[in-house]
Amino acid sequence: MALLEVKNLRIEYPSRHGVHAAVKSLSFTIERGEIVGVVGESGAGKSTVGNAVIDLLSPPGQIASGEVFLDGNKISGLTPEKMRNVRGSKIGFIFQDPMTSLNPLFTVEQQLTETIITNLKVSQAEAVKRALALMEQVGIPEPQLRIKQYPHQFSGGMRQRVVIAIALAGEPDLIIADEPTTALDVSIQDQILTLIRDLCVQKNVGCMLVTHDMGVVSNVTDRVAVMYRGDLVEIGTTEQVLQRPQHPYTQSLISAVPRSDIKLKRFPLVTYIEDVQQTPSLDVKNHWLGQSQDQRAYDGALLEIENVNLRFVTKDSLFESRREYVQANNDVSFHIAEGETFGLVGESGSGKSTIARVITGLYPPNSGTVRFEGIDLTALKSESERRPLRRQMQMVFQNPYTSMNPRMRVFDIIAEPIRFHKLTKNEAQTRQIVNDLLDHVGLGSVAGIKFPHEFSGGQRQRISIARALATRPRLLICDEPTSALDVSVQAQILNLLKDLQDELNLTMLFISHDLPVIRQMCDRIGVMQQGTLLEVAPTEQLFTAPQHQYSKHLISLMPEFKGLDIKRQQRA
Repeated sequence: MALLEVKNLRIEYPSRHGVHAAVKSLSFTIERGEIVGVVGESGAGKSTVGNAVIDLLSPPGQIASGEVFLDGNKISGLTPEKMRNVRGSKIGFIFQDPMTSLNPLFTVEQQLTETIITNLKVSQAEAVKRALALMEQVGIPEPQLRIKQYPHQFSGGMRQRVVIAIALAGEPDLIIADEPTTALDVSIQDQILTLIRDLCVQKNVGCMLVTHDMGVVSNVTDRVAVMYRGDLVEIGTTEQVLQRPQHPYTQSLISAVPRSDIKLKRFPLVTYIEDVQQTPSLDVKNHWLGQSQDQRAYDGALLEIENVNLRFVTKDSLFESRREYVQANNDVSFHIAEGETFGLVGESGSGKSTIARVITGLYPPNSGTVRFEGIDLTALKSESERRPLRRQMQMVFQNPYTSMNPRMRVFDIIAEPIRFHKLTKNEAQTRQIVNDLLDHVGLGSVAGIKFPHEFSGGQRQRISIARALATRPRLLICDEPTSALDVSVQAQILNLLKDLQDELNLTMLFISHDLPVIRQMCDRIGVMQQGTLLEVAPTEQLFTAPQHQYSKHLISLMPEFKGLDIKRQQRA
């Protein structure tokens, strides 16, 4: 008997415009001790299936037909009270977005111990002991200190680790992991995947792993299910699907996986897209994006970071001697030339996103300088001085869920910076530009009338990228811009960024834990650990002959898409 059995599942979202079938007649099983990977482009229905299994579909989503069985017992259609007994104790769920799945009003300790006490019926002292052990298992440093903190005091990657710890806290029989490694660097990713794999082997736990990372799929899963527009187009053993794919979409998807061994000029695209017109290539020179303002010749580096220090208070007190701090950035210095793409890599909590926020003025540094075209940004006091420079520096934030106003339509979200900086002559021109940007990030102008909650995580990230490009920036700061994107959309977006860079001399700071993407996109790379910049080197030099021991460690952990047979035999 299968641990999880899904039979002829159909999920619909009714609206005044009609009924949208997000999942159509889906059937599959997961055995005990088995990891089944579910892959496909954003919007294919991967996350929807996981949410339907535990009865957490967002309204007005509903299971129109089909059944879900856990250990032979039907769990679809259970009352809310009975379903609560299944969640946590029987099925653990790792949510895609770590920020919105944690309660900002409670400490990590309160959220972990509540889950443990509810599901395992242990004492408070035992719950705290188990919570600390879980935090250590998922790689959170100083668990005794961090457990007392709130979610906003954690980096994106560390929040993801907390979510994973909560999912494992009830010792479930089935784990549904929705993009569990999205915000994690390769070292923690390896640790988390090893933990999930060991659970499946040692405790006979089943796992449904929803991911767009084909390297993770090839290294961890036993079987792979490929979804396309709500349909299951192919399912089989990992070796069979990845090395001998049968369906044209699967073949096209695998061909678009970024290479980790060599650098290519452009990312290969997914060519199989049924009944959809391919996005036309962008003639940037004759496009609105090519009519950039304030282009001036400048001899020095466009962006210079010099001895930046920033620390956060972790324990406040009236007395300075009693305050406790965490050093987020420690004497960080680097420069980016105009037209260059500079990459930052390192584990979550190493200070990568923090330095991006220092550059954009969201965090004032404790010391050090940030210069843009020779102008010291840290010395600017008034908003009138900062505004022209802010238009030239735009940021794609790490979290597509919290970086958009949920009450605004997508059209207004993208149009807001255009209107704010008065970049167009009239509203008709603004509408044309927004529709064009939506077309070129693969969403289409019809997306403009919708709200952010109507899109998947990957689709929201595309909206964030369109908004960042709307002011025609000279410096684009990309904080994990592809973490929520499947390989098909990732290739399209990154090729667009490469085109913009070639045609407009766009400068980019590219922060990512995806080392194959970093290798393809960047000219130089900086490696950070615990707030310190350890090494800066040209891309190929860093990947072929890294100097620092930590850099060697990171690169050695990079998931390899090739060599599947050898790796799986070694694990067996």
